[in-house]
Amino acid sequence: VPGGTRVLKKPENQTMMDERREAMKQLALPKEHAPVKAGKVGILLVNLGTPDGTSYWPMRRYLKEFLSDRRVIETPRLIWWPILNGIVLTTRPSKSGEAYRSIWNEERGESPLRTITRAQAEKIADGLGHREEVIVDWAMRYGNPSIAERLQALVEQGCERLLVFPLYPQYAAATTATVNDTVFDKLKSMRWQPALRTVPPYPSDPVYIEALAESIRNHLSTLDFEPEVILASYHGLPKEYVTKGDPYQCQCLDTSDALQEALGPLGDKLMTTFQSRFGRAEWLQPYTDKTVEALAREGVKRMVILTPGFAADCVETLEEIDGEAQEIFLEHGGEKFSFIPCLNDSEGGIRVLLHLVERELKGWVD
Repeated sequence: VPGGTRVLKKPENQTMMDERREAMKQLALPKEHAPVKAGKVGILLVNLGTPDGTSYWPMRRYLKEFLSDRRVIETPRLIWWPILNGIVLTTRPSKSGEAYRSIWNEERGESPLRTITRAQAEKIADGLGHREEVIVDWAMRYGNPSIAERLQALVEQGCERLLVFPLYPQYAAATTATVNDTVFDKLKSMRWQPALRTVPPYPSDPVYIEALAESIRNHLSTLDFEPEVILASYHGLPKEYVTKGDPYQCQCLDTSDALQEALGPLGDKLMTTFQSRFGRAEWLQPYTDKTVEALAREGVKRMVILTPGFAADCVETLEEIDGEAQEIFLEHGGEKFSFIPCLNDSEGGIRVLLHLVERELKGWVD
């Protein structure tokens, strides 16, 4: 306007957009609409599983869930169901309950695996404490707390993005894949699904390998003997599964090769074996129990064993290795035996888990 104040008129479409935004602000959700929370990133740590107790029925429930998994037992159902329900679930709960009782955390009334996994989650949450948008939780593939329960809890807390961490350094369909299957199954039931990432296996990750090497050196420094053999015992797997394409054996050997190199001259003492075979089929060899016995018979007097494929100590490490393997070694001529604990919630163990979590969260959190 000549001689006056110039007035800038909004474009008509911009005015309409502003009016629409204002109208949206005034729009309330229907009373029956479910509460909505958002803006969070969830991390779910998942380990194998644990029974709720050591008596017959809790053990039976746990074993039935575990041994009914088609990823774990690939035998055709027509053959496997009669064996499972007619033989295994009749006899094995008592035997397994005895093994769990020997390592049970009586103070908390739970297995060591549950105790340690909870502690890992709590320490990871502490390590990520400066990221207020992150929520850390934990679950078990078999038993409690279940994956479905804890995933639902994370979503209800506003987690729009989810990082699932199967706590297995080496991939197997019977471990990592069945965790992912269960997560996917839960997501299929959700109307509003969170975006999803899963932590991949890390068999030769440098931070993981150095933590293992450090744990070996630290443990050896506490002993009153020098071992002749350092045995790296991994959980076994039916040979047929590897023949079908499972990368597990290769990844275990990748871990051992990297660990041998990281240990320097000490690595010359490292041997690799596989434990926990089940049933009559051929499993990955050499077998841990047979190797321990053979070494003792051949004159090896001093041995230490570690279990690099386990992120946390459990019945397979504490009872089978620190218990049974030690007994075998001493009964057949061995004199000095020591078990090196898993990385668990140690400083080195948490450093590994945080390293992997922070790597996989990139692009989601600053």
